[in-house]
Amino acid sequence: MKLGIIRCAQTEDYCPGTRDFAVIRERQGAFAGVTEEIEIIGFINCGGCPGKKTVLRARELVKRGADTIAFASCIQKGMPIGYPCPFAKKMKDVVQADLGESVRFLDHTH
Repeated sequence: MKLGIIRCAQTEDYCPGTRDFAVIRERQGAFAGVTEEIEIIGFINCGGCPGKKTVLRARELVKRGADTIAFASCIQKGMPIGYPCPFAKKMKDVVQADLGESVRFLDHTH
């Protein structure tokens, strides 16, 4: 798995992604059951609300080798601030429509 992670721009000032990297390393959360090697291609934010830059950023992750895009738990679940992104579904739908079925998508990391 060549993984690109898209995170919430609102949380990056106080969340360095430590938990995201731990669940990848420990094969927990969205990575439970993944037996293949996981290589992190990139870790980038959505570009800020309402996430319009996400498509361009996801394209760049794929251009650099990602075959899987994970929307970090800060987007989908609102961790650690307890406020899920109100644009999460639209953002994911637009990215999936743009990149097609050649890319695997994960709804969260942990």
